[in-house]
Amino acid sequence: MNIEHICQFIRDTFQTDEFVPLHAPTFVGNEKRYVMDTIDSTFVSSVGKYVDEFEQKIESFTQSPKAVAVVNGSAALQMALYSAGVKQGDLVLTQALTFVATCNVLYHLGAQPIFIDVSETSLSLCPNALERYLNQHATITERGCIHKTTGQRIKALMPMHTFGHPAEMDELGVISKKWQLQLIEDAAESLGSMYKGRHTGTIGDFGAISFNGNKIITTGGGGVVLCASSEAGQHVKHITTTAKVPHAFEFYHDEPGFNHRLPNINAALGCAQMEVINELIASKRVLAMQYREFFAGSDFQFVEEPCYAKSNYWLNAVICPSVESRNTLLNETNSHGVMTRPVWTLMHHLPMFKNALRGDLSYSQWLSQHLVNIPSSALCVDR
Repeated sequence: MNIEHICQFIRDTFQTDEFVPLHAPTFVGNEKRYVMDTIDSTFVSSVGKYVDEFEQKIESFTQSPKAVAVVNGSAALQMALYSAGVKQGDLVLTQALTFVATCNVLYHLGAQPIFIDVSETSLSLCPNALERYLNQHATITERGCIHKTTGQRIKALMPMHTFGHPAEMDELGVISKKWQLQLIEDAAESLGSMYKGRHTGTIGDFGAISFNGNKIITTGGGGVVLCASSEAGQHVKHITTTAKVPHAFEFYHDEPGFNHRLPNINAALGCAQMEVINELIASKRVLAMQYREFFAGSDFQFVEEPCYAKSNYWLNAVICPSVESRNTLLNETNSHGVMTRPVWTLMHHLPMFKNALRGDLSYSQWLSQHLVNIPSSALCVDR
């Protein structure tokens, strides 16, 4: 299978001879009407009916006890970690194969990552690699889970559902309880993905979803914190609105807070997008099956959902047979107007995280040299 054949298949699938983006938003419903409604109402900031409505739609869709909408996915992840008690000097177990936002939020909380390898099953944090690392490097004391070498507290475990494919949450949940760790799901990419019938982001103590322009639905910018209890959710909502105590006119704030609430104008866009979420997911799964059939029997291995999951297939990916073929695929597709991308630079290869603690990252390293993301926008969605 040559690259020209791949490019033509992608163009035929998306029915275009123009540039093919990696993941474009889809606007087919009430987006303009709802956004104009906020402008006409003048309630375009964090006060307005669409914020509450959007949170309710997310709660209903994910079956989360409480969803709190915030300005972006990074803010959602920061609020999840902060609410889970991650503090300055703490360690958080996560994966090196992730988008940098996962680790940026740790940095700004004063915490540090420990990088664990990913699984061949899910491309997310590997339970076996995690267990090996903890058995070798951690111990339980009256302070909780402690790193034997540094003496720092290991406070949380944070898998990321890579490309929308759910991590092995049962196994990770058992490990988190055994080692007294908070379980935070970086579900930024996985709106609509199900793990054994449960929505990603609702299985751990907190979850965080992104609504950036390249996600399965978008609010322009935006994110949401999914909380395991309504009580925890009420506190997240309080601190994301500057911890202001409700009053007719007084400004009184009872703890340090954050100005992270999602503006009404963004929530309006999100409400319209949620009206077509099921159609978008169905469309993306159709596209994934077309890719699977196309690459079957070739030298390129299409990345499929784990057997225990139903994935939103946010970003489709292929694993190339060699580094050379990966580089050829990237160079030739992009030069012909078909956008493809390598997986993110591994976090420990970035200057700010190069000295982070880590286990063996052999499979993450191999994937970084062989995996390519291919165009994944939803196909035509009719209304």
